Amino acid sequence: MKKTLTTLAISFVCFCLFSQSNIRINNFWDNTYYVNPASVTDNCFAEFTMATRKQWFNFPGSPTTYFGTATSYIKRFKAQVGVKVVQDKTGYTSATDIDFTYAYATWLDRDWRLHLGIGGSVQTLSYDVSKMVIATSYDPSTFDKLLNESNLNSDIGVELASESWTFGASSQNLLSLFNSINNQFSNTNIVYGTYRQNSKNLINMGGGIAGIQYGKMYQMELSVMTYFNATRERNRFQLGAFYRTKKEMGVLFGIDLTKTIRLNYSYDYNIGGIGRSSRGTNEIMLVYKPLKNWGCIMCDY
Repeated sequence: MKKTLTTLAISFVCFCLFSQSNIRINNFWDNTYYVNPASVTDNCFAEFTMATRKQWFNFPGSPTTYFGTATSYIKRFKAQVGVKVVQDKTGYTSATDIDFTYAYATWLDRDWRLHLGIGGSVQTLSYDVSKMVIATSYDPSTFDKLLNESNLNSDIGVELASESWTFGASSQNLLSLFNSINNQFSNTNIVYGTYRQNSKNLINMGGGIAGIQYGKMYQMELSVMTYFNATRERNRFQLGAFYRTKKEMGVLFGIDLTKTIRLNYSYDYNIGGIGRSSRGTNEIMLVYKPLKNWGCIMCDY
């Protein structure tokens, strides 16, 4: 009986890990670099972000995810280089993804520009056996499948952008299509479109729609956002909401702490079965953009 319970527990954690195989954050609407290596920062020469996400708060073994990005646009080469680091902890498992990216930007006309991006990543999966509860002090059948893994993977993406509109598509973890050892990071395909009003009015509106496919799972996500502007280039704060299939909704909030540092926060709640055992998901992000804009892509035309 104890071995059966152990097997069920392992299976549950593996299921949770699969549910996190498409690891992303709610605030990707403001920084699509989190989901697409072709996303290029358009109004400054560099951007740095840190974020943490606690999913299904109060649910035993629920995922805790840490994010970090750094990008720099090199005006001379019309290119952006960047790195994205993600660590996801679910139960006694820990998955880490370090992704190095390159994107090229070219103007199609005075309004539209095209971004093409690729990424190469190192991914690891490890286990903290000290957090496991097993039937005996040593059970070989339990540990045989808990071997640390380290693999390579790749991403590709394209983005079409103007001052107000952005359309993009990306395919993450391409090598997982051909190598089953990378199943902890399943292939994920994302298409999206966003709009943000860019006027001198005090209040601007925006929104977006995204379709996500990973494994045999499909999701749609809708968002709406209200921006309260300090200037045309910078908004004091923003409020928004989103709905993600199936049965998940949340709120988004952002505020400028200084001219270079921004705080974003989101909360989402699953109104399905898991909501009975969870208090929702909290996510917080800090964004740092240096004041210098001599490398901005918007200045290239």
